[in-house]
Amino acid sequence: MTPPLETDRLLLLPLQLSDAPATQKLFPHWDIVKYLARRVPWPYPEDGALTYYRDIALPAVARNEEWHWGIHLKGDLKHLIGAISLMKTENDNRGFWLGLPWHGHGLITEASVPINDYWFDVLNFPILRTSKAVANQASRRVSKKNGMRVIATEEREYVSGRLLAETWEIAAEEWRSLRKK
Repeated sequence: MTPPLETDRLLLLPLQLSDAPATQKLFPHWDIVKYLARRVPWPYPEDGALTYYRDIALPAVARNEEWHWGIHLKGDLKHLIGAISLMKTENDNRGFWLGLPWHGHGLITEASVPINDYWFDVLNFPILRTSKAVANQASRRVSKKNGMRVIATEEREYVSGRLLAETWEIAAEEWRSLRKK
């Protein structure tokens, strides 16, 4: 079972099917989806969040292959502002999105700390990898702040088309060393 996680400003709650309406309202914006993997449908269907949560994300959680959290501000737990996830996939272990009104406040960098801790300290994986479009400067900043480094570059398909992508990585011992500073 995915536990709730906490930061100074955020509460990360296990994703629920009841989060789909808030996701449907916040998620389908070009500035959120343009650098996501091509498997995200665009234009986003009216039942996209419900279908994804019901048919893909929550079954993967039940199989212990993925872990998904809704991001909430501590003072406003009724309103989802984004999501962050961990996946067992080979070169893409962490993903996230955040509603546009909350961009630029360091919230994803903050949310990534307990998520990374969970990956290494609870799930006991030795390496965390994430892939992203080189053009996605905000996501690249999160990886840099997490102490990650680029280990590979290739072209990948995104909602916005074929783009140059990077795979970023950090090992458990590197993450733990950074956390002690």
